[in-house]
Order: sequence, then C-alpha cells, then structure tokens
Amino acid sequence: MEAGDHIEGPSRFQALPFSPPPWLRNPHLQTLWPKFFRRRPQVPLRRERLNLEDGDFIDLAWVEHGQGPIVLMLHGLEGNLRSHYALPVLSTLARSGFRPVFMFLRGCGDEPNRLPRSYHSGAVEDLAEVLELLQASGRSVAAAIGFSLGGNLLLRYLGISGREALVRTAMAVSVPFVLGDAARRLEQGPSRIYQYYLMRRLKQSYARKFATMPSPIRVDLDRIHTLRQYDEQITAPLNGFAGADDYYNRCSSIHFLRRITVPTLLLHSLDDPFMYPHNVPRADQIGPGVHLAIQPHGGHVGFIEGVRPGAGDCLIDRLAPAFFRGHLGKRTESV
Repeated sequence: MEAGDHIEGPSRFQALPFSPPPWLRNPHLQTLWPKFFRRRPQVPLRRERLNLEDGDFIDLAWVEHGQGPIVLMLHGLEGNLRSHYALPVLSTLARSGFRPVFMFLRGCGDEPNRLPRSYHSGAVEDLAEVLELLQASGRSVAAAIGFSLGGNLLLRYLGISGREALVRTAMAVSVPFVLGDAARRLEQGPSRIYQYYLMRRLKQSYARKFATMPSPIRVDLDRIHTLRQYDEQITAPLNGFAGADDYYNRCSSIHFLRRITVPTLLLHSLDDPFMYPHNVPRADQIGPGVHLAIQPHGGHVGFIEGVRPGAGDCLIDRLAPAFFRGHLGKRTESV
C-alpha cells in the first residue's frame, strides 16, 4: 500500500486532496493544534436517554433541526462533546443534509453509569443495542463515524455483524487497530504526554464513578501510571477480561477488518503519535467493504489544512459528508 492523498478499496472513491500547511506537518502539532485552536461552533442539541436491557443507560445528543439520513458519532477515549472534533463534525454533517446524533459511550455522559462496568474498545453489545433501539423507534441509522477508540469499536461491530450490520456506510478516523501496540506507543518519547493526559482523565472518571457505589475491585490509583497498567487492573476486570493482553487480543479491530462488507472509509495518518506506522492495515487485510485513506501527515484525529487553519479547515469535515453521500444514494446539500 502506497501512502498519499488517495483512497484504496474495492470500489474507488474520489479522494479529496489533503494539504496541511508546511509548518503544521509535525504530527504533534497536528494532534494538539485543533484541541487548543479549533473553533467550536454553536450547535443546538437535544438530549435523549436510552435504557439498556442490563439496567444501565446510554445518552445521546441529537442535533436540533437536523434532517435527512441519521449519522451516529462515536467518540474516543474519555471523549465527549467537548472533544475538538465533536461539534465541528456534527455541525458539518447537519449542514450537509444529514441528521447527526452523538452517542456517549457507557459512563461518559453527564452522570456516571449505573453498573460497576465501563466502556471499552470492544463493547459492541452497547453499539448494537443502541442501533436496535433506534431502529425499533423508527429512526434507523444510515451511517456511523467513529474516532480513535470509538472507531475501533465501530470496526469491530461491523466485522462481527457483516451483512447484518444496522448501518449502511461508515467511517473510522485514527483507529488504534492493534490495541497492545497503541499502549506501548504511548509509553515512548513525546507520546508520553498523551498518556499522561489520558491517565489523569481516566483516574478522575474512575474516582467519580465509584464515589457513589462500591467498586468490585481493589486498586491503588496512585500506583497506576500507564494505559496498560490501567487496562490490566481496571478495564479488564471490570469488563470480564482475563487481563490487558486478553482485552487487547480480543478487541483489536485489525482482526475484524476482513469481514467488513459495509462500505467503510478508514482515514489514518502514518505519523499518528498514538501508534506505529506498521499497524496501518494493508490492502490484503481488509474486507470487500473497506476503503483506505492513508495520509503521510495528519497526527491523531488532526488532519488540519488550509492557509489559515485557525479558521477550522479539516479534511474530516470534507471527507465524511462526501463519502456518506456517495454510498447512501440520497441527495443532500453540499456544505
């Protein structure tokens, strides 16, 4: 597979050129720039709570006045509506003729979830139940877009579901295809700054959740310093895995890509500081529905472009509506 501004897949999709400014090609600048400088538009939202069969719940945020095919958005690790990509992409999709809805992964909403378990990279049962509940209420999801952890979750769902998937097209951005390698990458060099940030957030979320209920595990948060340690001592036991390696092996989306039949676009950069270049899927590792959009630059969920990137120009905003429009066969307005 050759890297560049192109898309590979069983049926070709016309790529939109990606041209980051020369001074914004560093992967860490691409990753951090949107967090600190990207404009967040005002997006009117309506909240909805879905009660799950196990007694827990999932919260949704619908874009008010959105019309057209429904697009479900899945956020990354410790993500929410304040994540730099959330409101811009929701706004772009709404203006492009779609009806976007943001899904808070279990426990990531405004209040802790009810059960002593957490969201994780492979919790396809939560996604499947949300899709089924929406379909049963006459609101079938046409497309889904997942970022980082949410992208891994989406790809695993698509691979497991195959032709039975309850979405017609999908897109995944900056996915940690091999979870164990992603955990190792975050322990190295400048990438440790992202691990430090995520660990602080994860510990805060754990403490917040179990301030109101007893924890089924005994853990000393002060002795956990890496994502692997967190997954070994918290994520795995809370969610029925034997340990971090068992969790990583069973939930890494790389194992499910060959079985994806739904038209799915993978947007990824070779310089993503959350993982290694060799983790990027090859053409012989993907299924008949998968298209690869591999870029040499872009960082982790960055892909900021344009002469004045402070204005918020981003490849994701242009690529997602175009790909969905091309595969849904329904007329939508251009941005």
